Amino acid sequence: MRTTKDPTRPFGRALTAMVTPMKPDGGVDVDGVQRLATHLVDSGGNDGLVINGTTGEYPTLSDPEKEIVLRAAVEAVGDRATVIAGAGNNDTRHTLEVIATAEKAGVHGLLLVSPYYNKPPQEGLYQHFVTAANSSDLPVMLYDIPGRTGVPIDTETLVRLAEHPRILAVKDAKGDLASASWVMARTNLAYYSGEDMLNLPLYSVGAVGHVSVVGHVVGARLRAMLDAYEAGDVATATRLHHGLLPVYTGIFRTQGVILTKAALRLLGLPAGPVRLPLVDATDEQVAVLIEDLVAGGVALPEKAGA
Repeated sequence: MRTTKDPTRPFGRALTAMVTPMKPDGGVDVDGVQRLATHLVDSGGNDGLVINGTTGEYPTLSDPEKEIVLRAAVEAVGDRATVIAGAGNNDTRHTLEVIATAEKAGVHGLLLVSPYYNKPPQEGLYQHFVTAANSSDLPVMLYDIPGRTGVPIDTETLVRLAEHPRILAVKDAKGDLASASWVMARTNLAYYSGEDMLNLPLYSVGAVGHVSVVGHVVGARLRAMLDAYEAGDVATATRLHHGLLPVYTGIFRTQGVILTKAALRLLGLPAGPVRLPLVDATDEQVAVLIEDLVAGGVALPEKAGA
């Protein structure tokens, strides 16, 4: 099992939740998965990747496809980066099956999202996560994103979960700095920003890194912002944050994976189409995206948007 040298950052510092490149017919592009993973790690400033997360269109991938994508990513980046498998869903029994497959694929950790749609009580969340963590020797990052799941992981639940020896981190997309601060003050959980616009604010209250979507296109600048903040150069970190605002806005004008794949296509990187029920960006959306990326300092090939 791969571990980072710094125990306060068990999954690394700068991570991207990677899209799943698809072929024109909608099948998984295995070669594209490997080329994109390699690019993000070797050229994109990332020391970790989340594979088969929401941005990877996890809900529309079959279990065999999930395994294929994981194995391709692990093979591509080896020990140069932490590979974390998105393995959570709203059925605990199915979650255990996905975890077992991810473990066999050689991943370095698990991302477990709160069960969605069925809106379990806090005790149900606790038992779900503990049952999942007990099923594997892999370290776990919890994913707290109530805007998608309908249920936040309450502070007291996170404090209880922090007692588990393999639950080490939280990907926080709750947008509640007060709650995050209390959890960090009361536990050793490593917090990773899961909401790009709040990367810098979360660093200021103790987050150790980020799991980004815009890291597909500005990963090196996100890494530079984190480096500057941790070096005590808050002015530079703030300047970088402000410069990235158009990129944040541009990628999230609609569902993030839709415009991320559009941006990757503009950059000549593997992406392909999205799967239904998502739909690809329209020409009008791509035109606005180009304006946003250029305003955010992203260098696009001259033919982009032509």
